[in-house]
Amino acid sequence: MNSHCFQLQLIALLVLVASVSFVRSDATERPPISDEALEKTLSDKRYLQRQLKCAVGEAPCDPVGRRLKSLAPLVLRGSCPQCTEQEKKQIKKVLAYVQVNFPKEWNKMLQTYAG
Repeated sequence: MNSHCFQLQLIALLVLVASVSFVRSDATERPPISDEALEKTLSDKRYLQRQLKCAVGEAPCDPVGRRLKSLAPLVLRGSCPQCTEQEKKQIKKVLAYVQVNFPKEWNKMLQTYAG
């Protein structure tokens, strides 16, 4: 798997995790995530850092973190049938954000899920 493809898949996972926080418990499908909601999630550095630490096994997981860990194998195999075009665009945005603002966590995620 080439590095660019892996990075996009990993970031898809992060977008899906961000979307989980907006899903109603009785919903079977995720509502679309607005760009404003994504910005709000990205601005909560403490929340993002907690989810990233959970993903690499450095912190306990809340329900969102557990979802992140459960989706990781699917996303990394390239199986993301639930990703919409909007999510794909948002993936690129989150990728850039995490790489710039959380470089240590980003590298740990690459090490954890690259193998």
